[in-house]
Order: sequence, then C-alpha cells, then structure tokens
Amino acid sequence: MKRYELIAPCHFGLESVLKQEIIDLGYDVLKVEDGRVLFYGDEEAVVRANTGLRTAERVLIRIGIFHAETYEELFQNTKALPWEEFIPKNGKFWVAKAASVKSKLFSPSDIQSIMKKAMVERLKMKYKMEWFTEDGEHYPIRVFLMKDEVTIGLDTTGESLHKRGYRKLTAKAPIAENLAAALIMLTPWNKERILVDPFCGSGTIPIEAAMMAANIAPGMNREFTARQWEHLIDKKLWYEAADEARDEMHMDIDTDIQAYDIDPEMVKIARANAQLAGVEELIHFQARPVEQLSHPKKYGFIITNPPYGERLEDKESIPALYRTIGDRYRALDSWSMYLITSYENAQTDIGRKADKNRKIYNGMMKTYYYQFLGPRPPKKKTENH
Repeated sequence: MKRYELIAPCHFGLESVLKQEIIDLGYDVLKVEDGRVLFYGDEEAVVRANTGLRTAERVLIRIGIFHAETYEELFQNTKALPWEEFIPKNGKFWVAKAASVKSKLFSPSDIQSIMKKAMVERLKMKYKMEWFTEDGEHYPIRVFLMKDEVTIGLDTTGESLHKRGYRKLTAKAPIAENLAAALIMLTPWNKERILVDPFCGSGTIPIEAAMMAANIAPGMNREFTARQWEHLIDKKLWYEAADEARDEMHMDIDTDIQAYDIDPEMVKIARANAQLAGVEELIHFQARPVEQLSHPKKYGFIITNPPYGERLEDKESIPALYRTIGDRYRALDSWSMYLITSYENAQTDIGRKADKNRKIYNGMMKTYYYQFLGPRPPKKKTENH
C-alpha cells in the first residue's frame, strides 16, 4: 500500500487530544501545528481515520508543500505536482477552500482560480486532452498558506467529520460534535463514572459521551468523498473498517449519563438525536432547570456548554445564572466540573478559580474551558486470591 502524509485539522487548542487519538489508532505522528496534526498512513489509514477519529475536522492527503510569494510561483509549483496520480480523466476537481495567514498571497478567490488553472494545465499535458468533462467523482482540494508556505491537501472526507449524522435538530447555539468529544476527552471521565450536562441543548455532549462509553465509531454511519475513489482506495477497506467498528461496539453497558435542560422542547430534540445515534437507552433525559441540579452520589462530573450571553437579550441574566451554577456545584460532594464559555466573568460569578483553564477557539470565538477538579475517588479494593 502507498504511504501518504495525512493532515487532520481540528479546533485550535485541541491538537494534543487529536494527536493522542491518532497514536491510539496506531499511526505515527509527523508533526503537530496550530489547528492540525500531520501523520503517516496508507489508504487503510485514510479509511480508519475518517471512521474513527472523534476530534478531527477532516482527513486530507498532502499533495504538496512549497514556498510561493507570487501568483506565478503558485501556478508553476501547483502545476509541478503529480495530480494525475489522484485525479482521473473525468474527475471533478476544484479548490474548495483557500486560507491565508501572514502571506503575500491573501485573496482566496485568486488563489483558488490560479491553482485550478495550474491543475488543468498539468492534466492536459499528462492525459493529452484539451477538455475535461468533470462528470465523475469529486476531488475537492484545500490549500493553506502560512508565512508564504503553501500546503495543499486532497480532501478525503467531504462534509466535515463533526457531522456524524445523528443531529437532525439543533439548539440555537449548538456545540460541534468533535468539539464536544474533545471536551470529554480532556477530562478523566470514563463510562464507570457519573456525567451530568445541565444545559444539554440538542444533547451533543451526553450523546458523544454515550458513544464513547459504548465504543461507537463516530463515522460508522456516514459517507465520505473518498469512498468513491476506487482507483486509490480499495472498496473492501471501507467494509472492513465498518465491520471492525461494529465488532468493537458494546451496547450492553451500565452508564449514568444525565442530560437536563430547562426547555422541554430541547429535551425532546436531544432525545430524538440520541435515538438516531443509537444511544437513547444510555442517557437519562429530563426537563429540569439548573437550580434543581443535585445528585446523591459522590465523584461525578459536570461537563457542559452553558449560555455565554452572546445575544443581547440574555446578557442581563448571565451573572445570576453563573452564580447558580457555582451554588449547585458547591452542593455536590466531591464532584468535578468542566465548562466551556466565552463569558469573561465566569470564575468570579461561580465563586471559585478554576484549577485549569484552557483557551479553545470555537470557530472564530475565543472560549475558555474551565476545569474545577474534585478529589479522585478511592481505588476499588481488589480481592486477594
């Protein structure tokens, strides 16, 4: 099998979580950069990464990397890349996204059109053709310029990996599925422990937790662009990855995952989404305001995405809401609390400084992941034989 350099983009601030996931899948990490992890893998790795990575945005095959400060350099260097190894004569190819940071070439539309022309020139020469029908499979290209260094990747994923396929209905400001998964992975929570989300919205955090608890691969029920690239990736690899994912699922588990929201309509939506994800039985849903947050057991976890006060009509109620969160958290014996918010006074109103604080970019919005750590539970005594 051919060995590729693969690029997995992710949310800024979550690179270490994605790096660990790639290592756990069994692949060698080449480099970690802002917002992405580069790793080595063959076509089977493309399939398994798309099916199994919880925190990545997508999986790209790196086609080339070069320096360009002028459009002529961009054109010539793009034309020099081996496009014919990837794109067949009838393939539909285009630069789906161009991003530029601290580079002389900064217009996405110009970068896109010049690269497309360069690709056409290369393929004309290689295929001895003057005209391309582009009525075949799709080959979207993504390009990223950083300080005049151009990185070009072929997008194997298509629709972003955070779209697992279960979230048909959403709240006003839903958290992306891959971000929710990363937030859970940044905690010591496991399926033996209690998890409560008092602001569950459309249910993303509890659903992602339940999928982790049951070891359900996030991409097992969705399609990928590269699935149609039979000249590059053997169809049977997709079936084998799906079989592997099914074999590793464990639905017969006991969990204590609770999803609350003040809005009964949201609870209905969250339940419907959990049903689509196949984890409805693993989560307890209830319409309940945060004022009623309580639990008789010790050593549980709150992992949540509370309102930030982004909308003007919510701003006035936010300080009181965070004071209530602090009150309810203090009433829980030996619990840990993890919450993501862009609200600057969160720690003040909660009434406690977070033990850890991580900056994460949720899209373009800077948020903080506040981590209030409770004591570790005592180790379970093992019987001596």
